[in-house]
Amino acid sequence: MLQLILPVAGLLASTFLLLVGNGLTGVLLPIRASMEGWSPITIGWIGFGYALAFTAGCVVIPRMVLRVGHVRVYAVLAAALAMSVLLQALIIHPVAWIATRGLGGFALAGTYMVVESWLNERAANEDRGKIFSIYMVVSMIGLMSGQFLLVAADPALTTLFMIAALLFAAAVIPTGLSNASSPRPLTQVSLNLRKLYANSPLAFVGVAVTGFAFGAYSFQTPVYLQFTGLSEVQIATTMALVMVGGMVFQFPIGRYSDRTDRRFVIIASAFAGVVLTILLATMAGVSLNMLFALMFLFGGVLMPLYSIIVAHANDHADPDDFVEVSSGLLIIYGAGSMAGPVVAGGFMALLGPSGIFSMMAAMYLAFGFYAVWRLTRREAVPQEEMTDFTYAPPVAPAQTPEAIQLDPRADENAS
Repeated sequence: MLQLILPVAGLLASTFLLLVGNGLTGVLLPIRASMEGWSPITIGWIGFGYALAFTAGCVVIPRMVLRVGHVRVYAVLAAALAMSVLLQALIIHPVAWIATRGLGGFALAGTYMVVESWLNERAANEDRGKIFSIYMVVSMIGLMSGQFLLVAADPALTTLFMIAALLFAAAVIPTGLSNASSPRPLTQVSLNLRKLYANSPLAFVGVAVTGFAFGAYSFQTPVYLQFTGLSEVQIATTMALVMVGGMVFQFPIGRYSDRTDRRFVIIASAFAGVVLTILLATMAGVSLNMLFALMFLFGGVLMPLYSIIVAHANDHADPDDFVEVSSGLLIIYGAGSMAGPVVAGGFMALLGPSGIFSMMAAMYLAFGFYAVWRLTRREAVPQEEMTDFTYAPPVAPAQTPEAIQLDPRADENAS
């Protein structure tokens, strides 16, 4: 294992630093915005700016790399990342934060893509699955570590912004000193909405729903937790428990979906989401332990559902279309994640902080019934024709076309 990690240790170190910084800013900005008295709808627009720019970056960054190269683009984007956080500390205004969070989202998409393209270049075909798994583990640990940095200082001060900026700047060092040769050009994203929908209407709708849910969760859950009176360490613990729940349930649910019609698993996950979000809307205030347990189980629905839906889409796609389908679904997911924070903010303004879970309950319910209806419209894919489930959590490091290229199924299906 050590021989496998050493050649990509610098790239993994850059990934870790990027994700620690992103994990910190992901909880810091909504909490600080709430402390400034900004409404949930305003905070939702900050999330919209991030998701819009991140998705745009997946399309635009490959063209930038073609013109000036990987190293220069990576250095410029890392500097832009640090600048975006410093500007947020200097200019406390909603419009400025929408713009700077958008700048950060665009830059994060690019830095992830460059690091992932280097990992692709260094990973031998027979080791691709192991490298992909290590990359996912490092990413998730980095994201959770960043969330716990929230306890390092008062969010009302500029200290945490400075720490995040330092982390983003430090991420340049391991990659910048790497002796790896520049990798192949980045993946160009193509989007054929008609083809994507025809391939699998359920997957088309499903990735939009999961993007919507994850966007709402990412930007509004810290606000909800702050409204309920939790401390910084309790907020970080709750957010981490959602991710741990996703990791714990990801493989059992995914492996089971390999042995049955995946639509049954999607339907069960959707209705489990209905039950859990209703409980979160009505019972989370009973005790802290109840909140922790419900959020852990909620993560077990929120995180695996995306992976299962992508696997279902590829069950219906031609093997050579794996990257095209997965990349196209990524853009649909991004569109959903733009709307999620804003709509959730509206529900929170109307129904109170728990409105975020009332909205999710309605969304999961509608999607669950849609998935049931789809059972009557198409025959199940024969088990021998199904693709293997692979962990693909709906968090930023797994949401670029380069991460899709790193997925071992890309090589298997292209061969």
